[in-house]
Amino acid sequence: MINVEVMHVTSLIEGNPVKQSEEKVMDVISPFNGEVVGKVSLASKEVAERAIESAYQTFHHTMKKMPAYQRADILRKTADLLEEKTEEFAQVLVLEAGKPIRDGRGEVGRAVQVLRFAADEAKKIEGELVPMDAAIGGENRIGMVRRLPIGVISAITPFNFPLNLALHKLAPAFAAGNTVVLKPAGKTPLTAYMLVKLFEEAGLPKGALNLVIGNGSEIGDVLVTDSRISKITFTGSPSVGIDIRQKAGLKKVTLELGSNSPNILFNDGDVKAAATGLVRGAFAFSGQVCISAQRIYVQKEVYREFLDQYVSMVKNLVIGNPAEESTDIGPMISEKEAIRAHNWIQEAVKAGAKLATGGNRNGTLLEPTILVDVQPDMKVVCEETFAPIVSVIPFETEEEVIEMANDSVFGLQAGVFTNDINRAMRIAEGLETGGVWINETSTYRQDNYPYGGVKLSGVGKEGVKYAIEDMTEIKFIGIKLS
Repeated sequence: MINVEVMHVTSLIEGNPVKQSEEKVMDVISPFNGEVVGKVSLASKEVAERAIESAYQTFHHTMKKMPAYQRADILRKTADLLEEKTEEFAQVLVLEAGKPIRDGRGEVGRAVQVLRFAADEAKKIEGELVPMDAAIGGENRIGMVRRLPIGVISAITPFNFPLNLALHKLAPAFAAGNTVVLKPAGKTPLTAYMLVKLFEEAGLPKGALNLVIGNGSEIGDVLVTDSRISKITFTGSPSVGIDIRQKAGLKKVTLELGSNSPNILFNDGDVKAAATGLVRGAFAFSGQVCISAQRIYVQKEVYREFLDQYVSMVKNLVIGNPAEESTDIGPMISEKEAIRAHNWIQEAVKAGAKLATGGNRNGTLLEPTILVDVQPDMKVVCEETFAPIVSVIPFETEEEVIEMANDSVFGLQAGVFTNDINRAMRIAEGLETGGVWINETSTYRQDNYPYGGVKLSGVGKEGVKYAIEDMTEIKFIGIKLS
């Protein structure tokens, strides 16, 4: 494992470490063993304002003028550098996020793909010609539409995928010719710092990506309300997302706010495939995934068969040190979160739910937990657990399960298991979610399709091509010929 215990990171403006007269230093703590794995100097409001001004000037003087092939080359070089440093980044994800090493490598691999998708899309940002003579009086006129970068983007990222979710904001922004001020989660600043240095090494102009590491209470409002910011892209909790939208005014906003994803198994579906997929679908990274399978609805005819297989598979998961190659389930991000999730389990059990397996906690390690006999108003069902907790619920009819699945304030992504294509399409159209997978779990995500939710799961779409669309402005240019 690499040694980052002595790593002391700061905010970066134009590639330079920020120095402040009064420096507040915060420890970066390993979720697994509580050891200090890094230290970070927290940015003040004034630092955030300087970062925005730098990004604003760099946009107007450099990035908006940079040709597409150069932007694509920078993104491709960043991808190559990241691929070369896969193990280094994966080990840091283990240390500061508690992510099992195999999952850490997987995140790096996805991040490399995001950069390469963005490099390709940078050369595909197209406009169109408008048939002006379609309107009376439009003769001898030419109309064209161009997509142009919008300016400075404020990117606020979460702890659970500190590399890949950051790149879902940064890569399309640079592909389109924008600049970014990045605020990472306070628990995972080391990955963000390394990523910014990687872009610098790949040739991104100074000031195109500035890093501000600080408390949301200190710098959050600046990154949302400053008039030089053109767009905010945020992944996090619904309460913070709603606050951002209320303060953003007329700025563009993309919000990815989480879910309690339903997964549905019909009696004609592949029970073993569903059970196998939902082991990872519910418990990958200790369930700290926005589209983690949280509610599993199983048709009564196959309920017992599914539950027996599922419980048996989950009991075989290896819980422990995320640095070990054999570990399936590592720690939650903090003991506070583990205690909160454990309390939800206990509340459900006291109210009549039963434990099929799991339910115990040891510090930040929470056992993969399967609950049955739950009720719709239990927190483990109706709220977002963001923990290794899943409820298995029987149902009888299509109409019933659609109603049960839609009985939620969230609507990000869902999974449906059935071999009847007609049923699959009926269910997909009936579910109130931003995405639906057939014969795949809700937790599966590729980085090139439109990803985003409805209801309290957010507004706007990620996925490189679709993010670029919202990171550009349409400009019409008309020409009257003599």
